[in-house]
Amino acid sequence: MTTPLDLTPGRRPDGTALLTVAGEIDMSNTAALADAVTAALRGTAGLLVLDLTAVDYLDSAGLAVLFDHAERIEVITGPLLAPVLTISGLTGLVTVHNTEPKKPHTT
Repeated sequence: MTTPLDLTPGRRPDGTALLTVAGEIDMSNTAALADAVTAALRGTAGLLVLDLTAVDYLDSAGLAVLFDHAERIEVITGPLLAPVLTISGLTGLVTVHNTEPKKPHTT
């Protein structure tokens, strides 16, 4: 069974590519995340900002996707994931902005 994950591509006001992710990132849906990141990067020459403030869970498979794209991403996260990104070492490779969590997105 695949864990629900919302992936919403867009652009920030300055034109930077943005991928907003909401839900739980685990082994069952990392292929969808990787595909969304790849598609968003294909459409831009610059960085992709990944907004993870509405992500409630991130496992090692999800971290692997982030590490695979570390050269071209910037991450926005809330207090829940910040320690995971720090302990994993991702914060040493990408810029991570910590912010307050967003309200969960319901579909």
